Amino acid sequence: MGFFLVRTSGLAAVVFLFLSAGNTLAQKRLDDEKRVPRRVWNFDGGIFFQTDGGLRENVCFRLAGRVTAPHFFDDLKRIDDDFGTQYRRGKETITTFPDELNLIFVIHDFPCTSQRQTIRERVYLTRGLMSTLHLSLYWKRGIALRPVENVTRTYFSVDPVVPYAGLRAHDLPQKLEWSYSLAVHSGDVPLTDSLVLLLRDSDNHVVARVAARM
Repeated sequence: MGFFLVRTSGLAAVVFLFLSAGNTLAQKRLDDEKRVPRRVWNFDGGIFFQTDGGLRENVCFRLAGRVTAPHFFDDLKRIDDDFGTQYRRGKETITTFPDELNLIFVIHDFPCTSQRQTIRERVYLTRGLMSTLHLSLYWKRGIALRPVENVTRTYFSVDPVVPYAGLRAHDLPQKLEWSYSLAVHSGDVPLTDSLVLLLRDSDNHVVARVAARM
């Protein structure tokens, strides 16, 4: 009788260990599924952005630029893992932007999708059309937008774009590039916020939107 009880207890222990091991493996698989793969982004050189916009069906442009600040983005990395999102420079954790950012971008004529697919008469971006556009800057947190305060223009120019066919330049319509540099107050703004650029036309329609995000 005692032997039978001992055998039964041993079997129960084996079953318990088997079930425990199974539960442990199942929980490990569940934890592995929930685990966020570690990803690292390097922001040396600043935050780069680019988008295409259009004023009407046959007039399109490209807006491209970057956000910089002296030494701030040097060796700055974003790390996403099980612990969430962190911004690190070496062993130092960074949480906010510096007091001021330099926003640099250019706008130039760029073929519309319809113009690349069919042979149509091109209408190029002109000074007159550009003068109808208005730029607005916002900080974006989640879905909320708040206007950026204290923006100062530090540089502006309009320059001709030299065509590849240099010898035939006199036969081609003039193409221009607009260059801008803005000083943006950014003190105490968390790095998780995005800097949004909105271009609107004279009817207040959004013709281009892009976000510089980390």
